[in-house]
Amino acid sequence: MRSLFLALALASLTACGNFGFPGVYRIDIEQGNIVTQDMIDQLQPGMSQRQVRFILGTPLVEDSFNADRWDYPYLLRNGNDVIREATVSIHFEGDSLATVTGDYLPQWAAATSTDAAASEATE
Repeated sequence: MRSLFLALALASLTACGNFGFPGVYRIDIEQGNIVTQDMIDQLQPGMSQRQVRFILGTPLVEDSFNADRWDYPYLLRNGNDVIREATVSIHFEGDSLATVTGDYLPQWAAATSTDAAASEATE
């Protein structure tokens, strides 16, 4: 009888773990680097790493195997829901900015990718 009661008590506690408490406020959580389109538009090909760091800030992820790539991830979470997620990768050739990839693109990179897509479509 005692083991049956213990089993029912554990089962009911486990079932209660799946429900969230109504009315509990969960704060918004921002993680990563906040990067805006205005910041990305300030980037120009050939900029030094120091200039890019001044505009975008210190990258959250610097690849130890590839020093020529900086990653700027960003995540905004409201409670349990992800509201916004973005990633921008900056690629250098030596000390000069070469390309920008990710969710935000500078105008010069967007024009280059549009031209490349148009030339592939005509071939």
